[in-house]
Amino acid sequence: MSELPARPDCSFAFQPIVDLRDGRVEAYEALARGRGGEPANATLARLAGQFDRQTDKLLHREALRLAADLGLETRLSLNLMPSNIESLRDSLEGTIRVAESLRIGAERLNLEIVETEIIEDTRGFLIAANQLRAAGVRLSIDDFGAGFAGLTLLTRFQPDSVKIDMSIVRDIHADGPRQAIVRGIVRTCTDLGIDLVAEGIESEAEFDWCRAEGIAFGQGFYIARPGFETLPLPLFAELA
Repeated sequence: MSELPARPDCSFAFQPIVDLRDGRVEAYEALARGRGGEPANATLARLAGQFDRQTDKLLHREALRLAADLGLETRLSLNLMPSNIESLRDSLEGTIRVAESLRIGAERLNLEIVETEIIEDTRGFLIAANQLRAAGVRLSIDDFGAGFAGLTLLTRFQPDSVKIDMSIVRDIHADGPRQAIVRGIVRTCTDLGIDLVAEGIESEAEFDWCRAEGIAFGQGFYIARPGFETLPLPLFAELA
């Protein structure tokens, strides 16, 4: 396996995940960007083609370095590249070693994985998940509800948190069927002891509905836009 380059041809923006009750920043999600702040899609496609399954190691290391340089004091959420479930095992030790060298303990790391990737290799994922949790890393199911097996998945694996997909959150204050679905997710996750995050909150009405229904955490442009190579603060003084 070839050596990873010292620095990847990318950087990161950071977007806060906040407690909807008081605006406290719970974590920052690291979002890959080009060196000039270019969008994630083209950046990730280029990196995936260049480094293949080593991409996660490269991205995680760079995100950790930048977060430490910016003085991160909260948790850091890292995304797993699609089709790289096995890299959970491959990169675990290296990622944690880099984090600890930067004084970001494993207990401050949160790994986000989309539900469809877990379904494709549930057995392999569960093995890797046990290793991660033993090291103190938190796990989150990202884009929950975008696939078709989310609730079935919860019968086999209970993550630390679930991020409700933005397609469900969009205009939820005016959509009865979405409201019913989310209320069911809230009840299920509450019973299982799983934290809930509403993704893609872009309006005051969406924000107010999610908070009123007991969703603990939220993320989206209405709260704070991603900050390129910065840790932006939420605009909660204007939201409360």
